[in-house]
Amino acid sequence: MGRIVVSEFVTLDGVIEVPGGAEKSPHGGWAFKFERGEAGDQFKYSELMTADALLLGRQTYEGFAAAWPHLTEDEFGQRMNGIPKYVVSTTLTESTWNNTTVLRGDPVQEAARLKAEVGEILVAGSGRLVSALHAHGLIDEYRLMVFPIVVGGGKRLFEDPGAPVSLRLVESEPAADTLLLRYHPA
Repeated sequence: MGRIVVSEFVTLDGVIEVPGGAEKSPHGGWAFKFERGEAGDQFKYSELMTADALLLGRQTYEGFAAAWPHLTEDEFGQRMNGIPKYVVSTTLTESTWNNTTVLRGDPVQEAARLKAEVGEILVAGSGRLVSALHAHGLIDEYRLMVFPIVVGGGKRLFEDPGAPVSLRLVESEPAADTLLLRYHPA
């Protein structure tokens, strides 16, 4: 049985929406205002290198597919482009990024199937997908890079969890301006 690991950039007020700002949101671009340092770079590098596949929602996939194919100079970019990728979407008709499989079924059922078949599955961004996976108890680990900013609005990691969410901290580490946190479900 595999594991589903969620990786998010998050603000102090819990916002995960448009950390890079490419989506033209009034709240976007906040992640580039801070340094994450060597520890933050290693955190992101390690999680990608140990993952067996990426699972993405359509919007995150489209953003990644527009950027990453052009970023192949280093090992990180090569891994992003080479790793098997799965995108859950009812509207996407074909993949434009190499090594991508479009999953058209129910996102929760597709993720559960992948979890049974694949080793470590990394979910980056993909807020709606993460909410659905969380609601069905499919997430094994949350990896959060917390940025020291309050943006006041935007999509949050836990929009409406329906009940209190208890997590168990398994690791914390400062990384320049950010804080790296790893949680498991309690």
